Amino acid sequence: MFFGRIKKNCLPAYGVIPTTPAAEFACKKKIQVGNVNMKAERLNAYRIMWIMVLFDLPTETKKDRKNYADFRKKMQKDGFTMFQFSAYLRHCASRENMEVHVKRIKTNLPPRGHVGILTVTDKQFGMMQVFYGGMKKEKAPVPQQLEMF
Repeated sequence: MFFGRIKKNCLPAYGVIPTTPAAEFACKKKIQVGNVNMKAERLNAYRIMWIMVLFDLPTETKKDRKNYADFRKKMQKDGFTMFQFSAYLRHCASRENMEVHVKRIKTNLPPRGHVGILTVTDKQFGMMQVFYGGMKKEKAPVPQQLEMF
């Protein structure tokens, strides 16, 4: 296989990276290339999703504290990271992937407390402004995504 340049805006559904002019053409149209049927699926800011889980759980009794800790551990195990003390975030590559993780959160809900699930597109998430102590924090540079096949 020829490993040439990679076109950024075109990543087919079956994990084949277009590296030749023929593969780039196949990426734009749904055609057969070798044994792989390629279909163009653009990864753009409107397809990529973010899930934010906001919660306020009681910690009055020992059982409440256990439910709180179990809920947090299950979210962390599912790939969520803490944004604030009671706000967790997760990046999802597609709406379908987002629905899977929202369903998991719903199955792990504790018996008491308030839990809110907010889903936004990557474009909407990118417009968020973050401040630390009154000073605006600069956004971290976006890492380049690599695909191994």
